[in-house]
Amino acid sequence: MRFFQGTLNEQVHVHSAECRYSCDIHRGVQPYSCEVCNKAFSRKRYLIRHQRIHGSEQTYTCEVCNKAFNRKSRLVTHQPTHNGERPYNCEACNKSFVDQRTFIIHQCKDSVERPYTCEVCNKAFTQQGHLITHKRVHSGERPYICEVCSKAVSCRSHLIAHQRVHSAERPYICEVCNKALRHLSRLKRHKLIHSGERPYTCEVCDKAFSQQSQLITHQRTHSGERPYTCDVCNKAFSQLSMLKTHKRIHSGERP
Repeated sequence: MRFFQGTLNEQVHVHSAECRYSCDIHRGVQPYSCEVCNKAFSRKRYLIRHQRIHGSEQTYTCEVCNKAFNRKSRLVTHQPTHNGERPYNCEACNKSFVDQRTFIIHQCKDSVERPYTCEVCNKAFTQQGHLITHKRVHSGERPYICEVCSKAVSCRSHLIAHQRVHSAERPYICEVCNKALRHLSRLKRHKLIHSGERPYTCEVCDKAFSQQSQLITHQRTHSGERPYTCDVCNKAFSQLSMLKTHKRIHSGERP
């Protein structure tokens, strides 16, 4: 997909070249290699951009944190993360965004019709197949079995993602820093680091987070909820990591 900036009602255009590129991403194809450090890239322009690290081409540096960027647009997108400025506001859900591109993507998602609704929790989906898969959350059905470890999952895509644990395959590559990840969802969360987007906002104190899990953990500071309990001494904690650290007291394990 290619997003064209301009008015907020811009159309999203899909080109055959982009489709081929998407297929290459899933297959892990990276035909362009840096002669200096052997790092590989899926597109020639990403290689050219990377090579600036080794050369003397101009870089753009943030005056606040000294982080350097090889494109001025990246610096412009980064700068609002320091002043908290979020000039693009969604009228439908009141979420705010640092840059226009992320805002347009958000609006496209919000405008999609979702005619298939779960009778149990009212969650809506664009395709009937997605609804059928979702219903397994409520029924507990797990028809897809891993041949290596026998782990059962609710849908085929989850099985494919799980099998990468055994194969060490990481087909999803960040276009900015080339970090490789096993899951598309993790790539999407990772990209928020670069965009500065924090779409999850606390209704109590307006603090914003890039991930929903971070917001849920933060909200416990207001509610006092401590859902993680030690099975030895019954001490309760607001975060799972804190419970794991605490358990070392009983086991004698050293970090």
